[in-house]
Amino acid sequence: MVFRYARHTQNLEKLIGFYTKVLDFKVLGDFKQHNGYDGIFLGKENENWHLEFTQDNNIPESKSDDDDILVFYPELLEEFQKIVANLELYKVPILEPKNPYWKENGICFEDCDHYKIIVSDRIII
Repeated sequence: MVFRYARHTQNLEKLIGFYTKVLDFKVLGDFKQHNGYDGIFLGKENENWHLEFTQDNNIPESKSDDDDILVFYPELLEEFQKIVANLELYKVPILEPKNPYWKENGICFEDCDHYKIIVSDRIII
């Protein structure tokens, strides 16, 4: 099974920059004016998941709360350390997550649409 998380935005270019620079994701594909939408697929190559961000002339109506979080588990310590260095380089503020588990097991920050992201320091391999 392949997993895709899709979200509407009015900040497509900013999101591309954020996810490719801070999280080192790759652009896996894109589209222009498909039924009125522009979009981008971001993720890691050769994985069974990716993020899709779309943009059109409509203002997004979705709203997240402090428990709506994308969580990523780096497979290598070096990958985690690179993300931490990128957060510092691009001056992305570290936030305190609501859930106590993530206070102890990851770092929390937001993308330019104010959606929360956790990168866990629990390396899975």
